[in-house]
Amino acid sequence: MENKQKVKGYASALAKFIGYIALFIIISAMLQFLIQFILPKYGISIESYYVYINVSLTIAFGYLIIKSFADLIYVILRAKYTEDVAKAFRNVFLLIGVGALITTIAGEVGGGLAGVSVGGFLGIVIGFATQQVMGQAVAGLFLLIARPMKINDLVTLLGDTGVVNDISILFTELIKEDGTRVLIPNNMILGNKIYVLPKKK
Repeated sequence: MENKQKVKGYASALAKFIGYIALFIIISAMLQFLIQFILPKYGISIESYYVYINVSLTIAFGYLIIKSFADLIYVILRAKYTEDVAKAFRNVFLLIGVGALITTIAGEVGGGLAGVSVGGFLGIVIGFATQQVMGQAVAGLFLLIARPMKINDLVTLLGDTGVVNDISILFTELIKEDGTRVLIPNNMILGNKIYVLPKKK
């Protein structure tokens, strides 16, 4: 029964991903045919607006395609790893995909060499802006997969001792003895010693 549900979930996610791609291609082709061949016969010319129509279509379907791909990754990994690991990978793919989509759209709006320059510049800006976030995200993935510590473990991280309350994609949350919540960036944890202490009886 469980295997059937997994197969069903995988098939549904894959169908969505392929369906959005096919729908995007069909609608784009139909719009191009309509604007270039049908409307001019009736004296209607909107070719100058085609780039904006195409960008709107790319934004809408681009996000749906990226999200469906990230969901597909989640379904595949959920069969082998914990939900936290699967969610972490899904979020990383979503973040990378949206960044790539923004860069592509910037290039399309600019057009030609100007578009390539704008897209390249925007890509560099996004890269620098998300460098630390991506570093933390990758570190979070390593922590979730390697599992050097688990939820409810008593640990000492970077001088703070407490019970592990949550390990997310960006931060690990500790609850100290006095109730203080400590959020530690995952990239800092990965490069330092992790002390897993015996639980107090």
